[in-house]
Amino acid sequence: MWQFGMALLLLGGLPPDGAAQLAKVSRLQAALQRVASDPELVQAVRAQNAKGMTLATIRAEDDVWLSTPALTPFKQRVLDARCSRVLARHREALGHRVVAEAFAMDRLGALVGATRRTSDYWQGDEEKFQVPFREGRMLEEKPFFDESSQAYVVQVSLPVRDAGRVIGAVTLSLSLLDL
Repeated sequence: MWQFGMALLLLGGLPPDGAAQLAKVSRLQAALQRVASDPELVQAVRAQNAKGMTLATIRAEDDVWLSTPALTPFKQRVLDARCSRVLARHREALGHRVVAEAFAMDRLGALVGATRRTSDYWQGDEEKFQVPFREGRMLEEKPFFDESSQAYVVQVSLPVRDAGRVIGAVTLSLSLLDL
C-alpha cells in the first residue's frame, strides 16, 4: 500500500512527503488569515481601489508587464509598494523559505503588492483571484512545481475584507518542502 501511495505522489508531481506537507498547510490557516486581515494590507488594497482604475487600463498595464521579462520601473514600483513591504514582513514571520511568494490584488485583480516579480500584473482572470473575491472563501490550489521559485508549492488565496466586504484577494505560495 505504501508503494502505491508513493507512486501516486510522484506521478502527481509532489515530493515524496507531499501528503504530510499538505496537512501542514491546513495548520497554517490562522496565520494566513492574519495576512489577509492585516490592517496595512487592507488599507493598501482600499487605497488602490479608490484610484478607480478601469479594467482597460489594467489590461494595458498587464500587456506591458508581459512584454518584457526585465525589471521595469513599473514592476519595481509594485515591488517597492507599501503593500509589498507588509507582505514581506508576513513572509519573514512565516519563514521566507516557507512562503515562496506572496501578492495582493485589488477589486479587479490587479497587483497591489508582491514579494517578488509575478509572471503577470493582472490576476483577475485566474481562480486565485476569482474564488476569494467573488465567493469570499479561501482557495487552496493543487500543488505544482513552480519554475520561477524552483519549489513544489501550493498556492493559498484568501479574500481581503474591509468592514466585512470583500475588496480584494491575497495569494501565498507555500513551499511544500520547507513547511
